[in-house]
Amino acid sequence: MSDGTMRVIGDRIGRVLRQVRGPDTSAAVFEATALIVGAAFLVLGFAVALPVFWGHELAISGSGSIGVFAASGGAITAAVAFALGRLAVRPENVDAEALRDGFSVPGDRLRWYDLVAIAFAHAAIAYLGWLGIAELLERSFTDAPVFAFPGAVLVAVAFALTAYVTFLSSVALTPMVLSLVLAVFLVVGAFASMLASSDVHWWRDNLSALGMSTNSSSVAFNATLIIAGIMVTTISRYATAGLPVGDAAERRGRRIVRGGLILLGIFLGCVGIFPVDEFFLLHNTVATGMVVVFAVVVVGLPWLLPSIPRVFVGLGWAYVLVIVLLAAFFAVGYYNLTAVELIAAVLIFSWIIVFLRTAGSVGSAAAPRDQAVPAVG
Repeated sequence: MSDGTMRVIGDRIGRVLRQVRGPDTSAAVFEATALIVGAAFLVLGFAVALPVFWGHELAISGSGSIGVFAASGGAITAAVAFALGRLAVRPENVDAEALRDGFSVPGDRLRWYDLVAIAFAHAAIAYLGWLGIAELLERSFTDAPVFAFPGAVLVAVAFALTAYVTFLSSVALTPMVLSLVLAVFLVVGAFASMLASSDVHWWRDNLSALGMSTNSSSVAFNATLIIAGIMVTTISRYATAGLPVGDAAERRGRRIVRGGLILLGIFLGCVGIFPVDEFFLLHNTVATGMVVVFAVVVVGLPWLLPSIPRVFVGLGWAYVLVIVLLAAFFAVGYYNLTAVELIAAVLIFSWIIVFLRTAGSVGSAAAPRDQAVPAVG
């Protein structure tokens, strides 16, 4: 579908929504529109689920359950609601884009592959989240059957809630919002991979054992890393664009930090692209490269970005020291490799998430005095 056709569709959807929701009034517009989208998926979910469930007593989780139905439909709902949200904020001019899209910077915008990765993350969170809730409810209501009508109502509510939250996330997409999506996606994807692993003792080898081709969790684990890598690259490119720079040296430092974070995202994606059992040397090279790049960026941060709070700089240095200590423990045989990789991964990703939020707050606070400095560069 061409860009012109997509724009026409977006304009028509926008006109219909504006007639229903009333006049444009800041955030209330998106809130009202999200309610409309949620209500539409509520009706659609009930209309689809009731005929499917009719005449059956359903389990809460497991094959053929309302949990699986809600999870599968919720993933589709999330993807569609995300697309609707991006269509709703398609600007008619550049000024509108700058005001309504937190990822819009002069001379740049979100690419299609950025949006595909972010949409996939929302769909994965919806799918795995509803599966987890269904499993929890199954254990709370052991052997309890669910009849067709209440089952359809529950599925409809799940679709509506998914659509409402995803639409709001889509229209209010900023580096700070996406950092939260990244955090949830990584946690959900990691736990799903661990639970789906065909080797219950995978932890005896290393964390990358979850991505081996012989492991049933390999698809989920590697896909999580690849999508997360794209998201890190996307957020890094835009989060650093709003950081204040006062001279050429600070502008160069901002480019170096941005390049380091983008390289982290690329290495993260490569860890998933090259499983350890098939590409041992390449896999270990990119995994080690992540740690090295992380350490270089963290240590050099106060000189590269003087506007970053010193408290955050100290936090990063503490993280690097902990990783060095973990490596020493592994070298003497006190920790196994899985423990070192898991803790190091938690530290690195938590630092990235906090950095994105810190950069967003610093950029927002400095926006009035930084308007004369080009955002991209």
